[in-house]
Parts: sequence; structure tokens; C-alpha cells
Amino acid sequence: MTSAENKNKLDLTKSKRKKYLVKTSIVAALIAISPYIFYLYESFPNAEVWETRFFTFYSNYYSNVQIAMWVYMNKIVPLYLFIIWFFTCKHWWYHILLIPISMYAFQLFEAFNDEAGYVDEVEIFYLIPIMMIIIPLVYWIRIRLFDKLVYGIDLKAIERELDEYKEKERLEKLKKEEERKKRLSDIH
Repeated sequence: MTSAENKNKLDLTKSKRKKYLVKTSIVAALIAISPYIFYLYESFPNAEVWETRFFTFYSNYYSNVQIAMWVYMNKIVPLYLFIIWFFTCKHWWYHILLIPISMYAFQLFEAFNDEAGYVDEVEIFYLIPIMMIIIPLVYWIRIRLFDKLVYGIDLKAIERELDEYKEKERLEKLKKEEERKKRLSDIH
């Protein structure tokens, strides 16, 4: 390898490292500011109605706007952190994070829904279908990885061996059938 090729390779790795550092720094900053995002509710007025130049917010069934924002932030911040975790997680089980993400999303929807009588009561019933899909999927992924990495079982190699074995049996059966036919033709 020439020194120019080696220098280009080093520049490429430096570029990748710089991009990685920028991305991870942004993620770290987003996580670090999460307490500040949560405590934003304290900056909202302690009144039933919040009027701005752009909109008017009614606290509805919450006693005041600040309590409504406290409830919303209790749903938004964990949802926000779980979403960051989901997109940055490199583990095989990261799909299971969709369950708490779904739960907080349903809870947030119910908190904003004016027609909901109770908040944080029935979301589990909405989660059951999601869990029925995600849990078997994650378990299937785990089995595939566990078999391959821990036991060294390659399912595709096993399938190839089984196909080869079946083909060998089929050829042997054909050979025996031809030998039987030959013996019968020799007798007659």
C-alpha cells in the first residue's frame, strides 16, 4: 500500500470518527436536556386558560394549565427518551422497546384527548396486540442469534445438509430400483 492510499484511508477513518462523534454528542445532549424539558411545565401559567397571540389553551379537566403541562411532560419525556434509546440501541432486543414506546404514546394520546374519562387506565388493552407481535418477534430473533452464536448452529447449513441427504437417498432409491428392474429383465 502506498503512502497516498494509506493517507486517504486515515482521512476516511477520521471523517467517520468525526461524524460518529458529532452524532453521539447530539444524542448525549438530547438526553442531558431531558430534565430541563420535563421542568418546562413550571413556566406555564397557573390558570385555567392560557392565551397567546397564536392560540388559546384550556386546561379542561385539569385544574390549571401548569398541571396539564405536568401531566403531558410526564408522558412526553419518557417517550422521548425511549425513542432515542430505540434508535441508538445496538442490541438484538431493541424491538422490545416498542412496547414502552407504545404505552407512553397511548398515554399521551389519552392525556390530550378531551373525551377520555380516565387517563392511564385502559392503555394495557391497546398494548396487548402490539405485545402479541413484538414479543414473539424478539424471541424468534433471540433463538436465531442464540443458536448461531452460542451453539454454533447455522440453520442454513443444516438445511443444505438435509437437502443433500434427501438427494442422496433419492439417488440411492433410483439406483436400487434400476438394479431391481435389471435383475427382473435378466430373469425373463
